[in-house]
Amino acid sequence: MTQLKTRRVPPKLQWQLEQQGLHPLLARIYAARGIGTKGELDYEIKGLIPPAQLTHADAAAVLLADAIEAQANILIVSDYDCDGATACAVGVRALRAMAGSDGSGSTVDYLVPNRFTCGYGLSPEIVELAAAKNPDLLVTVDNGIASLAGVTRAAELGIATLITDHHLPGETLPAADCIVNPNQPGCDFPSKCIAGVGVMFYVMLALRAELRARGWFGENTGIREPNLGALLDLVALGTVADVVRLDRNNRILVDQGLKRMRDGRINPGIRALFRAAGREPARASSTDLGFMVGPRLNAAGRLADMSLGIEALITDDDARALNIAQELDKLNRERKDIESGMQEQALASLDAIDEESGPVAAPAITLFHPEWHQGVIGILASRIKDDRHRPVFAFARGDEANADGELKGSGRSIPGLHLRDALDLISKREPGLFIRFGGHAMAAGATIREADLPRFRELFAQVAGEYLAPEDLTRTLETDGGLEEGYFSIATARLLENEVWGQGFPAPLFEDEFTVENQRILKEKHLKLRLRKGRLTIDAIQFNFSHTPGATIRAAYRLSINEYNGVQSPQLLIEYFDKSEEV
Repeated sequence: MTQLKTRRVPPKLQWQLEQQGLHPLLARIYAARGIGTKGELDYEIKGLIPPAQLTHADAAAVLLADAIEAQANILIVSDYDCDGATACAVGVRALRAMAGSDGSGSTVDYLVPNRFTCGYGLSPEIVELAAAKNPDLLVTVDNGIASLAGVTRAAELGIATLITDHHLPGETLPAADCIVNPNQPGCDFPSKCIAGVGVMFYVMLALRAELRARGWFGENTGIREPNLGALLDLVALGTVADVVRLDRNNRILVDQGLKRMRDGRINPGIRALFRAAGREPARASSTDLGFMVGPRLNAAGRLADMSLGIEALITDDDARALNIAQELDKLNRERKDIESGMQEQALASLDAIDEESGPVAAPAITLFHPEWHQGVIGILASRIKDDRHRPVFAFARGDEANADGELKGSGRSIPGLHLRDALDLISKREPGLFIRFGGHAMAAGATIREADLPRFRELFAQVAGEYLAPEDLTRTLETDGGLEEGYFSIATARLLENEVWGQGFPAPLFEDEFTVENQRILKEKHLKLRLRKGRLTIDAIQFNFSHTPGATIRAAYRLSINEYNGVQSPQLLIEYFDKSEEV
């Protein structure tokens, strides 16, 4: 069941924003999101929280500056998702620029684990692989906060470690030389939801300041001080793709990155990914990053090796970037096909179970199929979560060479259940159930033994039932109310898409009643509609529809632009509709 709920718009806030010169529609939308002054929408780079407020960023800067001065070998150990890939690219580009690129100084390289053979994080196995590159310093990006054994192994080999991460820590921190993580105990950094790429960007800002203080840049070294603002397109991509909450600090990072893309000051790899997606960087939006560019980059980590994605982001050769982007686009199409088949299997298995007693009626869903691809289970969990409005964990078998019967799981949650906290509680109730686990409030991962799947399913539903109230299990779509007829235009769509939207700061979703004048099905899964509201008629589309409408509907929709044969027109993207009680 889905219910629509209109966001409350405080009249005083809306009036204040209008008086300060904000467009009336934006004033209404922003007031509903708690924005009280136009200044809160000032996304100039000077508004960023200073790097000095990020605990141990200064110590990390000293560690890295010492390594650069000593011409040490620095190896970045990345995660295999979009956040990790962009964080790795930020580190590689910034460190090489500050160390000097003539080959006489520090060498800066990277290593990204293969998710199918090495698992997640700085494991002892990854340290052994890294040791073959003779590093003096390992720098993790978007991982490492739970890598106790890996850090210990690195120390045994005489390799220093710098952990940069944003995931929630466990009860014990790794004994690294330095840890930069806004969520570690004692860190008062206000933006707890900063992405891994944002953390690495902050460390690079601190490093540049440290090297500047040492007189590193200039004639003595022949190294010019780099403009780190050139990396903000990477930061924006990783931040949006990781679906972290867009507080004001994150919105500044995203806005600055989008502006660079629109101005043509763009990383060759990101430009190539836009081209592969059929999108124009000059019109770059948060939606493009989250749904067009990010998935193509993520496809490398899901089906192949994220090194391919990282190479796209660190090359300055446009032709090479485009070749890689085309490979990534091909992988993404393959990922879609795999995902579609898995989703059909999952929904068929759920539909076959009595909804009164099966996992659909239960407060949480656990899924497993022996033939599922472990690189796609996270997307599957997200799709089923959206479809059934339940926390979902999807499992697949580990690498074929693994004889231990391990299952790799990926989970997605709904408001009301902090997924990582739920896994922690399960681990306390059933010690030894997890081989490993970690994550965030809305997304998490876990590895268990196949024989323990029934027990996990039982405990996951039990804990979810304790956390979730009955009303949490009803899907609620918050909308911004109706849209006046004069705003159904390309100009309004452009106005909205140029703003920064994302997790915790949602893009406008409107609701209205329409008369259905025409409907047809496209490619057997999309619903194309011609709708009328008063004197207005407009096209609309719902992707992957589940049912057809009657003569009238109440719809929750987003305003977008449809482009066909070079002609642009406003179009509604239907997120949900139900039959209206009134004509």
